[in-house]
Amino acid sequence: MFGINKTSERDELSLFELNKRIKGVIDQAFAATYWVRAEMSDVRTNVSGHCYLEFVEKNAVNGQIIAKARASVWAKTFRMLKPYFEMETGQSFASGIKVLVKVSVEFHELYGFSLNVLDIDPAYTVGDMLRKRMEIIRRLQQEGVFTLNKELPFPDLPVRIAIITSPTAAGYEDFMRQLTENKAGYAFYTQLFPAVMQGDKTESSIIAALDRVNEHIDCFDVVVIIRGGGATSDLNSFDSYLLAANCAQFPLPLITGIGHERDDTVLDMVAHTRMKTPTAVAEYLIGCMDRAAEEVYRLQVSIVSFTKDTILAEKNRLQLLGTRFPSSVINRIERNRSQLHMLGNRLPVIASGLLERQRHTLLHSATRLQQVYVNKMAEDKRFIQLTEQFVRMASPDYILQKGYSLTYKDGRIMKRSADVVSGDELVTRFMDGEVTSVVKD
Repeated sequence: MFGINKTSERDELSLFELNKRIKGVIDQAFAATYWVRAEMSDVRTNVSGHCYLEFVEKNAVNGQIIAKARASVWAKTFRMLKPYFEMETGQSFASGIKVLVKVSVEFHELYGFSLNVLDIDPAYTVGDMLRKRMEIIRRLQQEGVFTLNKELPFPDLPVRIAIITSPTAAGYEDFMRQLTENKAGYAFYTQLFPAVMQGDKTESSIIAALDRVNEHIDCFDVVVIIRGGGATSDLNSFDSYLLAANCAQFPLPLITGIGHERDDTVLDMVAHTRMKTPTAVAEYLIGCMDRAAEEVYRLQVSIVSFTKDTILAEKNRLQLLGTRFPSSVINRIERNRSQLHMLGNRLPVIASGLLERQRHTLLHSATRLQQVYVNKMAEDKRFIQLTEQFVRMASPDYILQKGYSLTYKDGRIMKRSADVVSGDELVTRFMDGEVTSVVKD
């Protein structure tokens, strides 16, 4: 059995006394302030305006936490520190961001060890963000995928569009309104693939949407990734290696319009085409259709002109042949008649035999000329038929049967919206009839 020592033989301390001694030692040993590098975690603010958080440090190899400390930013300091940090970095004062902070070391008898944040250096955070972005870009370049999507050929008629965005985003509504209400009346076929466009789930959500698009890859010409306005800090999700790698290697051209004016995100850099806003993406697609329509019209005019010139040339050639043929036959007959007459005068004895042979010769020549004429007429007729078929395929009626329409103003085809003003009366010609409309806007 253990003996029981008397109280006088041992030094007893209450827990408060022990903690008070520890506090005294820490206050004396860590009287100065220190600049500390760490990552913020579990950031929260109470009703009094004080901010409580944890600072952690992770192993650079396996990502495991190797150090942790509670910290606080008192309300008076936090009211100045938070907006200053967010203005300088463009990032929310939130968990997951590496910071360089000036702290004092504290130990409280009741609450234990903690750090009191006195100041913050935004330049360190900006530098860390830039370093991460450059590492992602360098890795994509080393893997040879950075420009893969940009190298894809862009379709002449991008009418089948897969849209990746949040269905409740204002940018999605702006995009659809701009696309469907285009003045030229182009028909676009769109399919929404919903995704989260801000927060921690942005990366995985967009990648999942790309996978769903890939399952129906033959149904689409292009993919657009759009997002309305929002906090600049929300753009961090688009500086992601996994997201950029998936987009760079996607087999369809990607167009981004994630609604910001600052430097491109990594996603913008690997996409085929980068536009500033969802509305700008819609205008870009409409512009592609305008260029294709202008090219079709140019080809149509060229074909019609070529066909007219060809028909006119052939008509002139046939008329010339028709004019020359009778005179050639008459001249030939006259020459043969003269020869026969001379032979008849010179050779009375063999006149009848010679006349018989010449008669056979003339019959043979006439038959041959007739056959040549028939063959030539058949050949020319076939050429005219083919030309007529070619003209018919290039005619507006044929084009109307393909689903297009023609809009006239005062009997002239309208090619540009700038030629139309409010109050104009337009006639739209379809395959099965015409519709008259008045321009309001």
